Amino acid sequence: MEVTTVSPSPASPTEGDDLCEIDVTDVAVDGVTLLICLCGLGGNGAVLCFLQRNPKTLYILNLAFANFAFLHFALPSSLLYLLEDASCSIVVSLTYLRSLLLLSLFSYNLGLYLLTAISIDRCTSILCPLWHRCRRPQRLSWVVCALLWALSIAVIVTVTSLCLSQEHQHCQVSLISMYTLNLFLFTPAMLISSTILFIKVKCGSHERQPKRLDIVIFLLVLFFLLFALPLSLSNFLQQLDYTVVSSQVVFLLTCIHSTINPFIYFLAGSCWSRCSVGSLRLSLQRLFEEPKESNAHGIDPDMDTAVPAC
Repeated sequence: MEVTTVSPSPASPTEGDDLCEIDVTDVAVDGVTLLICLCGLGGNGAVLCFLQRNPKTLYILNLAFANFAFLHFALPSSLLYLLEDASCSIVVSLTYLRSLLLLSLFSYNLGLYLLTAISIDRCTSILCPLWHRCRRPQRLSWVVCALLWALSIAVIVTVTSLCLSQEHQHCQVSLISMYTLNLFLFTPAMLISSTILFIKVKCGSHERQPKRLDIVIFLLVLFFLLFALPLSLSNFLQQLDYTVVSSQVVFLLTCIHSTINPFIYFLAGSCWSRCSVGSLRLSLQRLFEEPKESNAHGIDPDMDTAVPAC
């Protein structure tokens, strides 16, 4: 998913049909990406529909929107690449493709920032449970989400203005700065907090079973590192004139990450319950809404709950 060096077709239509060589691998990758985007749009759309009225899941709601938006912009991109690879001709202008990719990067960055905030918030709830339950500002999540949205918009507006101005050097500097922010600030913060979360859950009391949400957050971070982080790393290296993996494969992996989150919610809400596998709505309720019995025993809420009396 390279913004500055997009080559939509392997050959120009003016070169003759006999010179056109269709790369079956590229067509297959584009087709799989297209199908995954469709599945991801349905899954994240269901999460948005079921959680839109639940104030306890503000971070998850915004993360689902970021994933949905990424797949929304990735879908036409993969479709256009599929048509161009199959027909060996340019379907749309390079500027339009760059615009779609930049919008996808906006959603990608927002998802990374939100996942970092989720990991840090949950880590804080375990390291400082008293502060998190009694002194944590009730509107802190709203403020953090607003700041992350503002940061994402500011970053992508800056990159877009420089990359669409046809100034290659300025565009390259802005992209390197953006990927540096992703790789050396947000990713380490997310990795450190999730590692602490995993250690505390793993080494905690045997009498207290780890919460489903703790395990889900760790899985979200793990799948991000495996599937989504290569996008920032690959594009960062490409800006430095190093090519490691095909951009289409990296784009496919990122789409898999955005698609897999709703399935993690569904499985987590079903597998840790004695009830049989139910609907996605019931699974989300089991995962994100604390049972009344848990609150009665003094267990702290999972995320973004109102501050209890202390």
